[in-house]
This record gives sequence, structure tokens and C-alpha cells, in this order.
Amino acid sequence: MRVSVIRKNIKFTPDSRRVVARYFMNGEERTKQMVARIMVLNDKQVLETLEQTLREFARRHRNISAIFFRHCEQIRDVIESMQIDYDAISLDRKMLIGSYCTMEYAIESAAIFNPSIVEDFDQSGLEVGEKRVIISFRATGEGHISSIVFRRGILDKDNNLLVMKIGHNIDKAEIEHKTLFNKERFLLKLSEMHTQDKYISQIMQDLPSEFEFAVLKSVVNTALSDPSIRQERRTALEEIIWLADSFYDLQFKHDSDITERVIFPISESESRGIEDARFVRFDDDDDESSRVMATYTAYNGHTILPKLISTEDFYTFRVMPLHGAGAQNKNLALFPRKIKGKYAMLSRIDGVNNYIMYSDRVTQWNNPILLQEPRYTWELTQIGNCGSPLWTSEGWLVITHGVGTMRRYCIGASLFDLDNPSQEIGRLSEPLLSPLEDEREGYVPNVVYSCGAIIHNNSLILPYAVSDYSSTYAVVDMIELLDALKKSK
Repeated sequence: MRVSVIRKNIKFTPDSRRVVARYFMNGEERTKQMVARIMVLNDKQVLETLEQTLREFARRHRNISAIFFRHCEQIRDVIESMQIDYDAISLDRKMLIGSYCTMEYAIESAAIFNPSIVEDFDQSGLEVGEKRVIISFRATGEGHISSIVFRRGILDKDNNLLVMKIGHNIDKAEIEHKTLFNKERFLLKLSEMHTQDKYISQIMQDLPSEFEFAVLKSVVNTALSDPSIRQERRTALEEIIWLADSFYDLQFKHDSDITERVIFPISESESRGIEDARFVRFDDDDDESSRVMATYTAYNGHTILPKLISTEDFYTFRVMPLHGAGAQNKNLALFPRKIKGKYAMLSRIDGVNNYIMYSDRVTQWNNPILLQEPRYTWELTQIGNCGSPLWTSEGWLVITHGVGTMRRYCIGASLFDLDNPSQEIGRLSEPLLSPLEDEREGYVPNVVYSCGAIIHNNSLILPYAVSDYSSTYAVVDMIELLDALKKSK
């Protein structure tokens, strides 16, 4: 039974004007040469060069002088290794040095795709039938480095989306890393990452049950400084550091608009990108408090690390890795509430099938249970979720994706029992959404994909990506969809 889908005439496309000021370090030796050249400039040359730089870039970034000072501070050790008194350098010269250690990065110049949507915390001042929403996207720029960006909008009574105006200055967050770690949990995660035991034990054996990040980093850096170190051991030691570096809090300034906040790769574990965040509004058991959480995949070029991000206001975010045998591969999606007192999560640990897991802790996932296998021709390569399950009175609605011939991605739907989500009630035999002719071209052709939907005015609001390049959204009548799912068993 086919379900009618209304595609809305709105498109989110890459915007190369949206840039962030990023730290740029061109190797220690070349940086020393650059600093040496700046140090021999006279004060007039320093001021003229700095003023020209500020004229051209100050309007493109919020408080760019503070960015220059921060980036200069990041090479303080390099400067002092040149026998230069860092504190004696003038403020203008420090700012100029920092400008040479800064580059603009167009965060969404290549693509803005794989959206998810959640209800905004603030629903004040709206008309009947309206809902204020926040849409997240995977933004991709030069070198295919991905980050998370946001848009705010209002859905009206007819499910039309009014998107709020985009802010001008992209704002990166202040970062605060976790400083104290539990040794047992840390070792367990390293084991899950398949970091070689013989190198782990050499580093970790002398650390106490609770250890500080600074102590671990010092021990690892000492080992890495050995000029005869083998590449196999170097890789293992680097994995230890980037795991510890993966726990942190982000704090955005309160004078930034949500469209100006970018969650850019921070730690070494995500140096090559933050992929496919699945945001969901999570309601705690007391029904009075809620927060927004998302699973995403951190990628450093050779290893992926599933992570969880949590916020109560979209200004402060807590980031931490996920642990356990079920926290593997991609495609993790958290249920929006507990089931029988436990957190629940969808996953695709083998890259092919859908699984479900339960846990007492939102960061610890084990014992995945097989939920769905590819069944229909449009999904025979793999099946996975397209975001967190949606509660309905008839059951948990799970939007799925399937990969078929020619690696074409389509979007489907399934319905599961509310009290026992491992029990399937129904599943569409035909895709809910397939790439239309004008949706086939893009960075990755023949793909429609979503990372999260909501229900509004008894309609499914389904944002989706178009061939890994741009994004749009569709609307599906919930009565028609649920009726089709119940008849599909």
C-alpha cells in the first residue's frame, strides 16, 4: 500500500559565505620562520599590516582580535623555544602573529545535508497550530570535514515552514575538557576500539583507578618522544590520547544566534568530521524536565567513534563517547523516553541490519538484539534508521533507510509495539520516499536520507537530504501512514 507524500517547495543549499576563523599551524619549523620575519618588522609595518587585515576580516567574524590573540597563545611554546620573551611582545605584534595562524574555513561550501528536526524549548508567542522548531544539518566544507549547524523556523497550521533569518558571524564555542577519568571504563573503551592491549598496558598499568588527563598526556607524550618508536605503537598511543580528548563541554556566547553556532570538530577523534547527528527531544521520567540529545559519529580519518551530545538550551553542550559492544559502527538513534525504566537505542552494529538495545546508562550500550533485516528489493544491501523513533498512540514509528540496486538510498517506515519495541507491528513494502529525477544529482547521487523527524498537526514532518548536497522536507498524513503500516503486516 503506497502512502502519499507532499514534498514542500523549500531548499537548504550550501552557502560558501558562511565561514569560521580556524587555527592554522603550518608545521613548527615554518612557523618559527614566519615568527622570525614578523619579529624584525618595525612597529609601523606591524600596525599597517594589522590594520589592513582587520579592515578586510573584522566584519566577517565576531571579535576577531580575540581570535588572533588566542591563536598566538597556541604557539607560545614555539615562540619561547626561539629564545623570545613572549610577555615582552607588544599586543599589536601578538595579534599580527595570531592572524598568520588563522584561516577562514567555509563550513558548508560543499554540502548541507542529513537534517534532523526537534521541537524548540521555547514555544511562546505562537498562533494555534504553530510550532517553533530547530533543524540541524551536517555541513561539509573543504576536505570533506563535517560539522553541525542549525536553523530555527516555525511550522504553521498547514505545515509550511517559515525559516528565520540567518546570522552573519559564525561562532565557535569555548571548550572545557574533562580532567578526571575512571581507569576501568577508559580501558574498556580502548578495548572496544581494538587498540592493541600490549601498548595499553605499558601506559596504563601505573595509573591510579582515577587519573587526571594531564598525567596521562604527559606519560603518553614521553613515550611518543622516543625517536625509535614503531608506527604500530605510535598509533595505539595516539588513540589513547584522542579517546581522553573526546570528553568535553562546549559553551556558546549568549549574544550569538543559533544559526551562528557551529559544532566544529574539536578533538583528535573527530578531526576529519562530525557526521550525521540524530537529535531528539528526550523527556525524563518525571515528565517535567527535558533535554535534547543526539548521537553522532566522530571520524579521524581511519577510526570512527560513536558519541553523545546533550543540551538543555543550545548554548551549552556536553560531549562524551558511547561505550559497549552495541556502541559500534554508525546509525545509533536514541528513543525519546525510557521504556520500562531503561534507555533504549536503535543501532546497526554490523552495517546491514537494524538492532535495538536497552541500558541503565545513556552512554553504555551492550547486548544488541536483532530487530530488522533487509526484506524488500529496495533495501537488500542494508537497512538502518533515519533518526530516533517517534511515539504514536499506535506504536513507535521508525523512519528507516534502505539501500538497493545502484546504491540507491530510499526512505521507508516501520511500526513497533510501545511496550516491547522489539515486536514489529508493520512495515511498508514500498519506499515512503525515493529520489525523484531532480533529486538524483549531487555529491553522492541517488540518495534521500534523514536523521530525524517530528509529528506536527497529525502529520509527519520529514526533513531529508538530497543526494548528500542539499536538504528539503516532506509532509505525510499520519492517519494514512499508520493505517498503511497496520495493514502491512
